[in-house]
Amino acid sequence: MASTFIPVSWLLFSSIAAPLWSLKTGWLRRLIGRERFHAAPAAPPKTEHSDGWTLIHCDDVEAFSEWLDRDTVGLPPDPGEDLSLGSHLLIELYGCSSEHLEAERYVGDAMREAARESKATVVEQSFHEFKPYGVSGAVIIQESHYTIHTWPEHRYAAVDLFYCGGTVLVHRAVDVLRERFQPQRIKFLIVRRGLQSEVGR
Repeated sequence: MASTFIPVSWLLFSSIAAPLWSLKTGWLRRLIGRERFHAAPAAPPKTEHSDGWTLIHCDDVEAFSEWLDRDTVGLPPDPGEDLSLGSHLLIELYGCSSEHLEAERYVGDAMREAARESKATVVEQSFHEFKPYGVSGAVIIQESHYTIHTWPEHRYAAVDLFYCGGTVLVHRAVDVLRERFQPQRIKFLIVRRGLQSEVGR
C-alpha cells in the first residue's frame, strides 16, 4: 500500500506544484530582469520651443536615459530641432543620502568621476564644504563645466552639466551620479544654449 501511495501522491503533487512553480519562477525572472512585462513604453522627454529657447524636460529616468542613448555623441536633437552650440542639462536629485551630500570629498569624487566617465576633458576643479552643511563645486572641462550644490538637510542636490562639441557622453555622467548619490527621484531639464537661429541674427 505504501509503495503505491508514494508514486500516486508524487504525481498528484507534481501536477499541482509544477504549474505553480512555473508561475513563481516566471514572476521571479521578470522581477530580476531576465524577462520584462510587456508594458507600454515610457513617454519620451517633452520638447518646447519658446522665444528663442528650446527646453527638453522629463521626470522618467528610464525614458530620459533611453533618449540620451539614442545618439552616441550625447547631443540627440529631435527632428526639426534647431542645432545649438551646447546643451545645459539640469538634474534634480531628490531623496539622496544626507551623508553623501555633506562631505566635500565624496561630492568632489562623484563629480570628477562623472566627468571622466563621460569622456570630458578636465582642466580645473574647485569644491567647498559649508558649515553647518552643504557642498558647492565645479569641474571645469574643456567642453564647458559640471557644477553641483547640495542641501543635505533636504537630501537634495542640484547638478548642472553644460557640454558642447559633440564628444561628451553625458549619459555616462548621469549613470555615475545615480550610482553615487542613490536618489529616490530625479527630474531632468535640458536647455539648448546658443541656438544657431539666435546666434546668427
